[in-house]
Amino acid sequence: MVLTLLAVTFVISFIVSWIVARIFQKPIEGILARIIKDEISKAWLRYLQFAVYVVGISSGVRVHRIEDYLLPRAIGPNTEPRILVLNGERWVLEVYRTVIGTLQGVAWMLLVFFLVALIAYVIVRVFEGKKSEAGTSPE
Repeated sequence: MVLTLLAVTFVISFIVSWIVARIFQKPIEGILARIIKDEISKAWLRYLQFAVYVVGISSGVRVHRIEDYLLPRAIGPNTEPRILVLNGERWVLEVYRTVIGTLQGVAWMLLVFFLVALIAYVIVRVFEGKKSEAGTSPE
């Protein structure tokens, strides 16, 4: 049953990561094309899509949570250690945790990307402004 949970959380994380990668493909492609005016922007796009999958799956599939169904744990200070039972309610909870964990991990990764991209965009704009001033100034 635990292996099934591991497989299900992996598949759910993969699907959620795929959806997010598809939603953000065009915006990321536009940003990279603007900042990096070269064919290498396509390689960076592929890398960022790969990073979305890696971060999404690693955030969604929480192995330490799955260990609770394998190893005995004490619930409180005066209780005897026991293994949690994987029933219907826990399945729903684990699926919910997987979706939220995946979205949370990918959201943080994309936030960092967009912040770095914003800084890079400002730098590109400053250099473009200096080039246009240098090209139009009479000497």
